[in-house]
Amino acid sequence: MDSPMVGGPIRDHPKAVTALLSIVGYAAVAGVFLVPSFQALFPSLTEGQVDTLAHAIAVVNTITTVLLIAGWYWIRTDQVRKHAHAMVSSFVLILVFLAMYLPKVAGGGTKEFVLDSAYSWVPLWEWIYPAYLIMLAIHILLSILAVPLVLYAITLGLTHTPTELRTETPHAKIGRIAAGTWILSLVLGVVTYLMLNHLYMAEFAAA
Repeated sequence: MDSPMVGGPIRDHPKAVTALLSIVGYAAVAGVFLVPSFQALFPSLTEGQVDTLAHAIAVVNTITTVLLIAGWYWIRTDQVRKHAHAMVSSFVLILVFLAMYLPKVAGGGTKEFVLDSAYSWVPLWEWIYPAYLIMLAIHILLSILAVPLVLYAITLGLTHTPTELRTETPHAKIGRIAAGTWILSLVLGVVTYLMLNHLYMAEFAAA
């Protein structure tokens, strides 16, 4: 991309745009957990539909992880155009994720880990649930921290030329932190999904 895709006020005020979009994103996610009137905007989903969305989200997050790693590799090998396409595609997948996650939680519900003595034969079983909780907590924390970092990096990337990004903005530094945080969050999210949906027992908690 030899010229910026977006200009005007967004280019002139990337931090303000990042702050505004971050607030909107945080509010949307908080709303599906805490605000009944916001939850009511979404259709009611069955447990089967929630499971389908969970599987689809895991696929989207896995693809996003692959794109981010590829984008990281491409910028390190100075393949700027490929890097830009990978990162923009990853951001689009964030929006796809939100389009599935919000109705899944607000209109359907969540799954919760079930401790069952039937698994007592599994080596280190007593550590599995604590490990799950730790990974889930880190995943959530990194997801929260990644939002403004990713938004700032993508805003700079869309509003500046490659030369400007290198010489006039902190895009490279912020981008490295954002990508690393995002990748680790996504990986932990997929691991906890596998534990909850395929490896151990879970029960459905309706919204």
